[in-house]
Amino acid sequence: MNRPNILFILSDDQGAWAMHCAGARELETPNLDRIAAGGVRFTNFFCASPVCSPARASLLTGTIPSRHGVHDWLRSGNVDAHRYGEAGRENPYGHYADEDEPIQYLAGQPTYTDLLREKGYSLALSGKWHLGDSVHPQHGFSRWYTIGLGGCMYYHPDIVENEEITVRHGEYVTDLITNRALEFLDELAAEPNPFYLSVHYTAPHSPWEADQHPARLIEKYDRCSFDDIPDLPDHPDSTVSDAVTDPIHGTPRRHNNLRGYYAAITAMDEGIGRILDRLEEKGLAENTLVIFTSDNGMSMGHHGIWGKGNATFPMNMYDTAVKVPFLIRWPGHTPEGAVCDDMVSAYDLFPTIAEIVGSRSEICGNRPGRSFLASIEGRQDGGAEEIVIYDEYGPVRMIRTREWKYVHRYPYGPHELYDLVRDPEEMNNLADAPEQAERVISMRARLQKWFARYADPAKDGLFEDVTGSGQLCSAGIFSEKRVKYAPNPKKET
Repeated sequence: MNRPNILFILSDDQGAWAMHCAGARELETPNLDRIAAGGVRFTNFFCASPVCSPARASLLTGTIPSRHGVHDWLRSGNVDAHRYGEAGRENPYGHYADEDEPIQYLAGQPTYTDLLREKGYSLALSGKWHLGDSVHPQHGFSRWYTIGLGGCMYYHPDIVENEEITVRHGEYVTDLITNRALEFLDELAAEPNPFYLSVHYTAPHSPWEADQHPARLIEKYDRCSFDDIPDLPDHPDSTVSDAVTDPIHGTPRRHNNLRGYYAAITAMDEGIGRILDRLEEKGLAENTLVIFTSDNGMSMGHHGIWGKGNATFPMNMYDTAVKVPFLIRWPGHTPEGAVCDDMVSAYDLFPTIAEIVGSRSEICGNRPGRSFLASIEGRQDGGAEEIVIYDEYGPVRMIRTREWKYVHRYPYGPHELYDLVRDPEEMNNLADAPEQAERVISMRARLQKWFARYADPAKDGLFEDVTGSGQLCSAGIFSEKRVKYAPNPKKET
């Protein structure tokens, strides 16, 4: 098989619903729609954890958080606060308050980008990394342009370039990421090797205030009613309340948040269009596989929640948090304008890319995922057994079939069971229904068996202090003590 170039575009906090081609009628995403029209849109693609850093780590490694050890958004270990203290003081977003020494959280763990480097690919990253040590290129990348922390103010990003950090006041980070991606694309196209270009936008992650995004887009969406989005009271477990009136502007925060969220997506979409145009101008489009997805899903008022998995406590596993957009276009291989409802997980990406580039490396083994190349190419996978999706966020774990979802919270609950056929919006929790007791026991046993197979006991999320407020150090530092004194999930009934 001829090895294609790969353009991998990753957004930040974008729900599967948040594209025009997915049914968001007021949201303008002509270039995402363009990828979908030329390839396949997956309607059931799931992240491995409903928060950014563990989700990104699972995409790269093909393993679950309880094996790679990234369990929450990385609150520390991103930069050397001593070396870059001045940039930290100048950064209006995070001030590097929680930073100390950099940590490469995936050090020693093979990623599919390592595999691509083995296969002779040239690799470049433009955009968010948020997997520790943002300053130094890792895992096969030879070109590296990122931000210092996991997020930034859109017009005051802390840009990492050539091992230096500079806060770029007045420059829109979405445009900076796009511009550098175009420069990398020009450089990579001039080389004889196939290339892999990762473009990781911070959009549409907050902040969403009007001064964070282009005024023309804020004005565009200020006229919207956002009727597609549920307008509900705050979820009882919500940790973020945005259903109140903005005290400064006297307008509902719901409207302002959605206005900024939509503006961020459309600005990103415009950047994606520029990259797609450059591929065509250089004659590269026919031999370039284009993938678009997001790290995790997002509730923007759905269920009365404003955020992702950690927008409630205990953390949630609603479909709006765990489903992400996934578009793929590969001329000559993907059907055009297809919609696929096969159930696929982020940990399936590693073996899929390995199959696409013809790798039989031994590092591909001992992973929970399976290649979904047949689904990408519109073929039937005759030997496929029932597909079951698993998710985790520290002590919160999910097992999901096409018809049922069970969420188990260690050690004491509350647990959830949803009939997705009769209740696709997940409104009626059946976990305590007597008639569902046998189903709960069966799904819980299956969940525990799967995690016992794929988790590393030294990095198991059940024994880490995961609360949704961020991870400060590598997992497993006190793992022996935690395993010794932590509750045993296999004995729980």
